[in-house]
Amino acid sequence: MTSPPPLQAVIIPVTPLAQNCTLLWCPATMRGAFTDPGGDLDRLKAVARQHGVTVEKLLITHGHIDHCGLAGVLAADLGVPIEGPHPDDKFWIDQAPAVGAQYGLAGATAFTPDRWLHQGDQVTVGNLVLDVLHCPGHTPGHVVFHHAPSRLAIVGDVLFQGSIGRTDFPRGNYQDLIDAITGRLWPLGNDTAFVPGHGPMSTFGQERARNAFVSDAMLA
Repeated sequence: MTSPPPLQAVIIPVTPLAQNCTLLWCPATMRGAFTDPGGDLDRLKAVARQHGVTVEKLLITHGHIDHCGLAGVLAADLGVPIEGPHPDDKFWIDQAPAVGAQYGLAGATAFTPDRWLHQGDQVTVGNLVLDVLHCPGHTPGHVVFHHAPSRLAIVGDVLFQGSIGRTDFPRGNYQDLIDAITGRLWPLGNDTAFVPGHGPMSTFGQERARNAFVSDAMLA
């Protein structure tokens, strides 16, 4: 009999911006977490029920509205803590109501995470342990969650299939983003798959080979 994978996950696009919220869970305990639950909360809760997952926390990669605008509402509803992002994104979270109104994302609220995250931290989900990588550039406080045994990373808006995160927002920095991708993501291995904040999954190896912005050939 084959053992279940160490981590299970399902991607649920939310908000009109089709942001990839991920429900990830520990098969041994059926306890899980939502990463970047930016909206469509009833649908998120329905997916958790469908898979029999007890959500024990919310994990946030960065402070942009489509990723965390309704995280405070969901945390209060479920009675669970919020972990992440890095404290350098506090200014984005504090602006959530105003930015939500600007983008037509009703109900967005500011919140204070129960735990700010830093480079080298770890977060737990059930029996799973995920490493935290601080990857600034798209926003100054962006973090990535990496589960080494599953060779899976949740990268938010740092990297996409064929592209990279925008750096023209307040306190964005192009060189910081490139340094984070090459210095913190590439060492995780070419066969590591990643869930981006928008669009389809890919692997770091595929992006090193073909990404128009950060392929090895482009950066040579």
